[in-house]
Amino acid sequence: MSLFEQHRQHLIDTEAPLAARMRPRSLDEFIGQDHIIGQGRLLRRAIQADQISSLIFYGAPGTGKTTLARIIANTTRAHFISINAVLAGVKEIREAIATAQEKRGMYSQRTILFVDEVHRFNKAQQDALLPWVENGTVILIGATTENPYFEVNKALVSRSRIFQLKPLQPEDLERVIDQTLQDREQGYGQLKVHIEADARAHLVNVANGDARALLNALELAVETTPADADGVIRVSMAIAEESIQQRAVLYDKEGDVHFDTISAFIKSLRGSDADAALYWLARMVYAGEDPRFIFRRMLILAGEDVGLADPQAVVIVNACAETFDRVGMPEGRYPLAQAALYLATAPKSNSVMGFFDALAAVEQERETEVPSPLRDSNRDKHSFGHGANYLYPHSYREHWVAQQYLPSSLQGQVFYQPSDRGYEHQIQQQVAQRREAQLAAVEGMALPEVLTFSPTHSGMDRWLQRTLSQVGERLAEVRDRLFSLASPQRHHVIWDLHAGSGLLTWEAVRRVPEGGVYACAWNAADAQALQEQAAKLPELSRPVILPATLPDLPQQWPELKFDRIIGRNVLLAASDKAAVVRSLIPRLHPQGQILLAETVSSQTQRLYRLLEAGSLPPKLLLRLTAAEEAIYQNTADPIVNWAADQLLEQFQAIAPAAMQLEHYATDLRITAALLDHWFSTGGDRPSYAVHLRRSLAEKEVAAVRKAMTQQLANRVVSWESAIAFYQIPAA
Repeated sequence: MSLFEQHRQHLIDTEAPLAARMRPRSLDEFIGQDHIIGQGRLLRRAIQADQISSLIFYGAPGTGKTTLARIIANTTRAHFISINAVLAGVKEIREAIATAQEKRGMYSQRTILFVDEVHRFNKAQQDALLPWVENGTVILIGATTENPYFEVNKALVSRSRIFQLKPLQPEDLERVIDQTLQDREQGYGQLKVHIEADARAHLVNVANGDARALLNALELAVETTPADADGVIRVSMAIAEESIQQRAVLYDKEGDVHFDTISAFIKSLRGSDADAALYWLARMVYAGEDPRFIFRRMLILAGEDVGLADPQAVVIVNACAETFDRVGMPEGRYPLAQAALYLATAPKSNSVMGFFDALAAVEQERETEVPSPLRDSNRDKHSFGHGANYLYPHSYREHWVAQQYLPSSLQGQVFYQPSDRGYEHQIQQQVAQRREAQLAAVEGMALPEVLTFSPTHSGMDRWLQRTLSQVGERLAEVRDRLFSLASPQRHHVIWDLHAGSGLLTWEAVRRVPEGGVYACAWNAADAQALQEQAAKLPELSRPVILPATLPDLPQQWPELKFDRIIGRNVLLAASDKAAVVRSLIPRLHPQGQILLAETVSSQTQRLYRLLEAGSLPPKLLLRLTAAEEAIYQNTADPIVNWAADQLLEQFQAIAPAAMQLEHYATDLRITAALLDHWFSTGGDRPSYAVHLRRSLAEKEVAAVRKAMTQQLANRVVSWESAIAFYQIPAA
């Protein structure tokens, strides 16, 4: 870099606007967007590991898209090229590709190409990028304020991870102000600046989640306010209002916000919410939306969603539109609001949608001829008999007569379904009565003969499906139920408390491709097995697996906060189950949840119930029943000494928890090995036989085993169990 270039860069750095000077240079300085760059999430790990793949950052202005790209530029070992799609064209793309090829060939160095406002590239320019992204010559990072699924080449989108950046929260903007006032090099740390509380709140509120708008307003307020006698620059409410007078409303007349806002408006009208309709209408008018466009959409809704429930809706909305054309703005807001309120409060019916059922019938049915009575009789009545037998309705009472107007193949078909709302309720009964009369008037119209029939081939259906063991199916049900309750988003960070064989861990990896998965295995063998399986995945997609026992769980990964903490039979052996949950609550994000599936051992299948009557002497059967029930009444055993509803009450004392208790009946084959397990003498926990010996003599236990072996060996029984699913949100 020459001396003149260094001087020019120095001037840019020192004289740039505050928003440019305060742009974060590292992830630690970056504020907001925790859902994509928070601790443990995929993008943060990828940046720190310098393993960036093609990315597209999508979000509103001032949310940090370009800043994230510059942070990547500061941390990567790859060559970084930045272009702006507004100023660049195919020539600049070719130059960037040539540089990337040179770096790759001569130095084996990757190249990251950052394209700001990538949606501004036309199709040809985006196509020029595609082959080089596809073969890995460049890693693309695009930034766009428009929905990439609409504005960016589908091929580029399919080869990129898309991260959506959201407007900053008020607490994030507060941190931006604090950071600016404390930074002595780039901000105002060298000045004495005091911002009144109400002025600060105004700046944050009106900035509307846009950090750039906030910094621009703060810069104007500080730079134009003279210091007082004590050298303090005092920013009052009046100064703050002058610095940022109008809310920074994000609105584009051809982009996502345009379509999303009109969608919210129409859905509010359809849902008969007058308050919401006025709010979305005001938001569009405030942002400068064309009122004629709004009127067009309201006219469509008057026909589609109000219809015959209020036939005057179209008339009134059209009259309001004509009134607007005469008076213009700002007075035109009155007929605009009047039309919206009329539609929001009008009865609703979408019975006109029957037209599309008729259209579908036209598309799907074989084309049928117009029935002869309905044909034009003016030309060939005497030769072909067209129009013959047509009944003229005005010749009959009430100007109506029962006759069929549909083609023979569609007779009896119903397209129009009158609602019971508004005016349409008055014609509902009339339409139904006339349909009945029309059907009764059709004689000799038999339904087509049924010519073929075949039963469902259940064996073939099963053959076409992947077969699972009964146990596998049950575990899959539990897994799917847990994740249904968890509803994880793609960017979430999930902690599997009891990984075991990986039942929940691998599903979590599949569900959160842009997040992160952390798993604890309760023994070294399980941990090693999971790590060997994880090694088959790309490095950034692998779950982080550690061996940890139940008491050690709260101390794992102390720097992380989790969106979902999940587990199966985590609490089963815990003596104080509520204490375990209490220790895990602080590890959640504010909107996080703990999801647990716990087998309710006290409600499991009793073995004595599987025996047939008369298989044991009555007295022995009574003693067996008492001995087995005593297993589940042991108050000292944490596996059985709890009830699902009682545990829920303990959890609700910590956080507003919820519980769903599911009962299952699964087919289970009683094998010889299973019988041996029940009547064994070793193991970590007392076996069934050991429990029985506390109440029964050895000869009686032997008699029970003999009876069970004779009746149950190699037999499939219905095995009852219960599982409690707990949802525990962050307190």
